[in-house]
Amino acid sequence: MAVTLLPSLLAADFSDLAGDIHAAEEAGIDHFHFDVMDGAFVPNISFGMPVIKSIRKVSNSFFDVHMMVEEPSRYFREMRDAGADAVTIHIEAERHVDRALSEIHALNMKAGIALNPATPVSVLENILPLLDIVLIMLVNPGFGGQELIPYTLDKVKAVKEMASGSGCHARIAVDGGIKLSNILEVMDAGADYIIAGSSIFSPKDQIRDNIRRFHSIM
Repeated sequence: MAVTLLPSLLAADFSDLAGDIHAAEEAGIDHFHFDVMDGAFVPNISFGMPVIKSIRKVSNSFFDVHMMVEEPSRYFREMRDAGADAVTIHIEAERHVDRALSEIHALNMKAGIALNPATPVSVLENILPLLDIVLIMLVNPGFGGQELIPYTLDKVKAVKEMASGSGCHARIAVDGGIKLSNILEVMDAGADYIIAGSSIFSPKDQIRDNIRRFHSIM
């Protein structure tokens, strides 16, 4: 299974999102990651459906929406209408996870579950067959530019083993603290989706070169 790089638009230039997206696409990107934050589940506020809908007008790429919000099921239909192709929710934020995953699939989107660093992978045991994406947070969510927490890579390995043992074909995504210096370690742990923000979009005039460097290693 090929490893896919997903630039996180949280780190992009909000005054020129279309420009940054086009620069990334010119360098071979066809998946983007959106961090939606509500200021309650995480101590930060980012953007929501209006921004995603606006960006959809300028891109045909795959939109992977990571909902760091309380009770995310309130917004599934609006996310679909805004242009989301996949919605990943935090298991810590949704009371009826099984139902929520079914609702995402019913809206013809891929469904994912995200785990905070301290949440054990054992919570996936009963829902793994329902998942298209398992997102392992390598940092505590809410802010970009953090350093990867080392023990989270053990969780990636554990999910890889769980998925292989159950015949599940979910893609394993990782997010937080990923840079050129540790991407091989992250890939060796079993990641399929590599989500990176500041290491791609900074500095702005090197977006294409940053992506090419990632792809050359991957």
